Amino acid sequence: MKTLSIADADLAWDADLTVLRGVTVEARPGQILAVTGTSGAGKTTLLSAMAGLLTPARGEVLVDGERLTNRDQAVKLGVVLIPQDNGLAAILTAAENISVAVIATGGTAAEARRRTAEALEPLGLSGQANQLIEELSGGQQQRTAIARGLALQGDILLADEITSELDAANRQRVMELLRAEAARGAAVVFATHDPEAAAACDRELHLGDGEAIWVRN
Repeated sequence: MKTLSIADADLAWDADLTVLRGVTVEARPGQILAVTGTSGAGKTTLLSAMAGLLTPARGEVLVDGERLTNRDQAVKLGVVLIPQDNGLAAILTAAENISVAVIATGGTAAEARRRTAEALEPLGLSGQANQLIEELSGGQQQRTAIARGLALQGDILLADEITSELDAANRQRVMELLRAEAARGAAVVFATHDPEAAAACDRELHLGDGEAIWVRN
């Protein structure tokens, strides 16, 4: 499995506005790293850089020593992102959203069917597999996005506020699934504003006032 690291990086979407300064962080195989902070603190910005969607203004993102420069490269290196806005295609079913992603990353049609079923079942979505995304509730859509991320079986899993629309039982279920991902050797990064969820992670990096401060490392 792979390690993702950022060393002394400045992250900015606009040249005139740096969101985070001097960030140094390492996502390690077999561990869950919580990234915490209030809304607007830069959690999504940090995960975007880790996912290859944002090039640091200073510093670099490395996956096992290889510099990350774009999203396509990140996908090839096994970096999976579950975005906050779910990123699902509304005109496809829950199962189709997952299967298409598996095939796009090199899986066969048979593998896509198997991984889709295996990902939907623990999230309580087997009964919604053939429903269109637009027919699902917000919580069901969020769980479908999580299932898609899990089905990709990446070396590095980035999860951005993925429990925000879930009830307590489903939040607990998702935390158990993230723990299972770490147990198989993935490096998991979980951005959350939930202190209880963060406490269940192995390490915690808190973002505030443009800086990243280790709470537990």
